Amino acid sequence: MHNNHDLSRRKILVSIAAGCALATQGNSIFSNAEVRTVAAGKWPWPYVKLDPADTAELAYHEWYRVFCGGAVISSVFSQLREKVGEPYRSFPVDAFVFLEGGIAGWGTICGSNAGANIVSNLIIGPRIADSDDGVLIGSEVMQWYSDAQMPVYTPKVPRFPGTIPKTKSDSPLCHISVGRWMKAAGKPLKSPERRHRCASVAASVAYRLVELLNAWHEDQYDSTVESSSAIYGVYTQGNCADCHGSSIPTLSR
Repeated sequence: MHNNHDLSRRKILVSIAAGCALATQGNSIFSNAEVRTVAAGKWPWPYVKLDPADTAELAYHEWYRVFCGGAVISSVFSQLREKVGEPYRSFPVDAFVFLEGGIAGWGTICGSNAGANIVSNLIIGPRIADSDDGVLIGSEVMQWYSDAQMPVYTPKVPRFPGTIPKTKSDSPLCHISVGRWMKAAGKPLKSPERRHRCASVAASVAYRLVELLNAWHEDQYDSTVESSSAIYGVYTQGNCADCHGSSIPTLSR
């Protein structure tokens, strides 16, 4: 149960978030953490151009710490912490380790794709309509991921010294992407080759994401993807047979 003091502080913080500047420097009733929380509520977040190769290298090595989604987020936000400051300094990157394994190990959307969508949406801003750039950058990353021979990026300082095969997933899903690679490589999930492969895929996604963000930052971004709802009349993937076999719902075209 909250006391009246706690409720009063909450009401005041909400008022600040709405635009009431009640805290003044040197005579503030709020802690630094509370002020940072209010500042982080502003959206979208500022962006400056980053080097795609530097970002990819960061993502590759971060994969071994926070895995795919966390690695993509960390590779971008760790640089923006230094170049921009808040709200990136307060963003809890490590909390997104749950994106590993297709989100909590369920093999759904690849964490690298999820991480790219989180980054692009925070930087570009909220979805206004189907043509919103933030949404399309996330969608474009997933389309590119599905079509590319992965991994695309070769790390400068790899943690596995050998060579690995490249495979096309035709899907943004973790279990299909990883499963097809494991079949082609003949390697199990816990092998160093598979770990190196997924780290390199995260690096590849981070590279492509920054390329798109840089283009958007310079007003040169032009999406090449189309919403699936415009094609099928419902949000879906076009490769249903990979998972559903003959039990595919009928889609309008």
